[in-house]
Amino acid sequence: MFSYIIKTLIRHRARTLLTIAGTGVALFVFCFVEAVQQGMHRLTSDAETDRSLVVFQENRFCPSTSRLPLGYAQEIAKLDGVREVMPIQVWTNNCRASLDVIVFHGVDPQQLRRHRNLQLISGDWEPLMSQRNSAIVGRNVAHRRGLQVGDQFAIGPLTVQVAGIFCSSVPGEDGLIFAPLDYLQFAYGSEQAGLVTQHEVVLNETVDPDQMAAAIDQLLRSNSVPTKTRRKGAFLANAVSDLIDLIEFANWLGYACVGLVLSIVATTTVMNVQDRIKEYAVLQTIGVRPLKTMGLVLTESTLLSVVGGVVGISLAVVFLYWSQLSITAEGVAIPIVPSSALAITALLISISVGVVAGLLPAI
Repeated sequence: MFSYIIKTLIRHRARTLLTIAGTGVALFVFCFVEAVQQGMHRLTSDAETDRSLVVFQENRFCPSTSRLPLGYAQEIAKLDGVREVMPIQVWTNNCRASLDVIVFHGVDPQQLRRHRNLQLISGDWEPLMSQRNSAIVGRNVAHRRGLQVGDQFAIGPLTVQVAGIFCSSVPGEDGLIFAPLDYLQFAYGSEQAGLVTQHEVVLNETVDPDQMAAAIDQLLRSNSVPTKTRRKGAFLANAVSDLIDLIEFANWLGYACVGLVLSIVATTTVMNVQDRIKEYAVLQTIGVRPLKTMGLVLTESTLLSVVGGVVGISLAVVFLYWSQLSITAEGVAIPIVPSSALAITALLISISVGVVAGLLPAI
């Protein structure tokens, strides 16, 4: 009797379309909120963040306020269990939370190739090795700003030539721009010479990261600039701690959207059932059993919810992939990227809501 169900939905076109539209909007918002949640989780729980440490100036937050001597790298490298130390000069045009922040990381190009798992989509590594004002750009930034290999990109005091566009398996790195360390150090003049924002420490497999972090801070405590060393995951979580609270609160918005879908579909189903009481009586008169009638109502409500859910989920996935959005705070980017798991979860929710919404009207 599927064709009968379709005809009953088409009979009230405006009501059906409004229900599908309302369900689609609610599932779109749900997918967006959950994509932010998943981006935060991937950023702070990535496996590589447990084997790396970030040495930052103590009691500093925004990258522009942390100034560590470049020579700290040599002192840290002498500790047993340290595989490599990579000094990083961070420059960002905005430390506050924003959807379009540009973050530069000034690093040694040779160390960058060894330490980071970056894959060039286009361009070449050679200009980064030989030209001070060259840079490789993450694909998210390139997409947002419309950059291609060979373009010049200028922001604030920095003007770089795009040598390549890369993608990374590490969450958040697709939103960065990597340039030679000495270029960023002298971007504001000679007063930044010999100073960097942070040191990233790569450890051997057998080393306990927390013990090594304490050892590094103890080693540098008597120097001119005290440090605070954390696991990379803990450092990233601390940098976006204000956003974490906000995102966790926004999670309730996702639950509210699910409740909204339930309300919309249930209201439409109740109206449809009330309009067709006599019709259901006729169906039972010609031999349709009560359970079959209940099945018709449940199928109708589930179909409404699923169609609206598919529309909202599809729009959310397409929009997030196309926009390549990320939320950045304190120079740390949270990628907002949809996943197949998110789409499947949202689809299962729409099916469940459709069944629940139609249950009472069916009874």
